Amino acid sequence: MQIDGELDGEIDCCSTVIISSSGKVNGELRAEKVIINGLFEGLIYANTIEILAQGKAQGVVHTDNLCIERGGSFLGETHSAQSQQQSLLLNEQQTTPLQVALKSAK
Repeated sequence: MQIDGELDGEIDCCSTVIISSSGKVNGELRAEKVIINGLFEGLIYANTIEILAQGKAQGVVHTDNLCIERGGSFLGETHSAQSQQQSLLLNEQQTTPLQVALKSAK
């Protein structure tokens, strides 16, 4: 998915999200990989985040692989993706109903 304009809100993508040099995103972004060459402000959850030479990011990122090219900038907090994944798993386990299959006795 490539973003060339302005977007406010949430993005959930199972592959790569590219914010082009003309793109501006404000919100929460979840993706396998995020490439920023425009502007981003908010919260990112991704396995890999690349901030290119024209990219500017501000906020909180959850990742284990952050790359910032010369000229790119990041202002904010970084957290391990593993701690976030563990938290999500715990939340899923707490909210998933227990399913039990019963067989009648003959």
